[in-house]
Amino acid sequence: MEFRVDRRSGVATYLQIVTQVKQALRLGVLEPGDRLPTAREVVAATAINPNTVLKAYRELEREGLVEPRPGAGTFVRRSLSHPGAAPDSPLRLALAAWMARAREEGLDREDITALIAAAVDESFNPSGPGRPGQSREETA
Repeated sequence: MEFRVDRRSGVATYLQIVTQVKQALRLGVLEPGDRLPTAREVVAATAINPNTVLKAYRELEREGLVEPRPGAGTFVRRSLSHPGAAPDSPLRLALAAWMARAREEGLDREDITALIAAAVDESFNPSGPGRPGQSREETA
């Protein structure tokens, strides 16, 4: 696993690492038993402070997602993945097709990210339109 650090994002570096590990756990990139890169490896790849890496790993441990093994490293304890997020799942394939269509329509990365974020917000807003199981007529 390689970490990407965006120093201009306004998000604390340790939280970026935590978020990236959680995303890898959700997508099945990391599975129980996998070893995370050592702090030294992350520092060499990203040029961040070793304490930042350790802080991120402690947060992941606090959440029960990883466990340190003295002398061996930090290992994934549990997964966050769901079958619908697997690379070959129908949902993932449909999303990939939608992404291709969105790019053909001229949307760039930021446009797509904003559109997806808005759709997610609307989907999880209990009083807003687009609730699962609710028809358009019911929202009008």
